[in-house]
Amino acid sequence: MKQNPELEVLETLANTILVAARTAPKGKGVDDIVTYLFNDDDRMDLADKMEELSETKGLKFLIRDAQNVKDADCLVIIGLKSSGVSSLNCGACGYETCADMVMHKKVKVEFTGPHCMIKYVDLGIAVGCAAAKAKDLCIDNRILYSAGAAACYSGMIDADVAMAIPLSVKGKNIFFDRASTR
Repeated sequence: MKQNPELEVLETLANTILVAARTAPKGKGVDDIVTYLFNDDDRMDLADKMEELSETKGLKFLIRDAQNVKDADCLVIIGLKSSGVSSLNCGACGYETCADMVMHKKVKVEFTGPHCMIKYVDLGIAVGCAAAKAKDLCIDNRILYSAGAAACYSGMIDADVAMAIPLSVKGKNIFFDRASTR
């Protein structure tokens, strides 16, 4: 007999969550999504990087979010590694044409950009599908810009932009009653 065996299946369910991100619709059928499943050591390293980034940027909410990453049972990251543009010349990126955007030097702060807006939409849809799948599986989760930013900023992942989703299987949702920090 096993008591409270639910954590044993969490890595498999996390992979299922990443399948939802992978199979999410992509603009023009081009898949520029990258996915990561962090082990416990990687998760703790990321939390440390978030605390360091908090000092660098002066953003206190990174400390709160780092604690959520530490307290989570698992962590997935979904990112964008852009391979190009949609060639729609829609202007959503802030440039008149896709060629204009490509000609400009990319900036790197936490994230690297700009990129085609269609690619950002693809990332949002993939992250939304992953969070929805986690909810369908009754796994508490929260989408964290902060952990995705720290993973990109520190070079822990190869992505231009990323969002993290810590996962928790506890008697109470650890992402619900969080202290407000600015």
